[in-house]
Amino acid sequence: MAEAAVKTEVKREPLFSRRNRRLVTDPFNDNNPITVQVLGICSALAVTAKLVPAIVMALSVTVVIAFGNVVIASIRNLIPNRIRIIVQLVVVAALVILVDQVLRAFAYDISKQLSVFVGLIITNCIIMGRLEAFALGNTPWRSFLDGVGNGAGYGLILVIVAFFRELLGSGTLFGFPVLGKSTPGQETGLFAMGYHNNGFMLLAPMALIVVGVIIWVQRSFNGKLIEKN
Repeated sequence: MAEAAVKTEVKREPLFSRRNRRLVTDPFNDNNPITVQVLGICSALAVTAKLVPAIVMALSVTVVIAFGNVVIASIRNLIPNRIRIIVQLVVVAALVILVDQVLRAFAYDISKQLSVFVGLIITNCIIMGRLEAFALGNTPWRSFLDGVGNGAGYGLILVIVAFFRELLGSGTLFGFPVLGKSTPGQETGLFAMGYHNNGFMLLAPMALIVVGVIIWVQRSFNGKLIEKN
């Protein structure tokens, strides 16, 4: 009986069990970091005027949060409670420096576009929130999945916002004209029919408005998110 009990205790949960899969899927809708938790709004305003910087920022944050979660989860039993925030900041700062150096080495132009916002990943409240709320109390694998899910959910909103801002503000996607040419005297496509780019879409306030529209649409289709009085 004792041997059977020991075998039951050491039985491990499958790596991709339903509970673990939800760590990746929930941040896309029911628990999205931006539209539900209302975290990471600053970068959504700052780097979404174009699709490419938005995608690179999304990937950078996903890498930092996923591996930051793994590191903190791996050493969580060794971290004194009184200095846990300092340890988390050191881990995140080290990962951000690595990401920044990789971008400078292999995508210098994009790194220049992102400017100081790569460094500001250190202060992104999504990352610190997941380290504090999840990684400190879960295994490295579950923490990794949680980081990937929240990073992907965050990136999804950035890409959606950047898609509409670049399309309607510049008439391009990934830098390629999709609505026609807007060169004076040589207009083609929609521009030949009198269409004009909306410069307001390239301003930071428009990013906030687009995020607000996304939140409204999400709550219209997801009854779970409607606050009950």
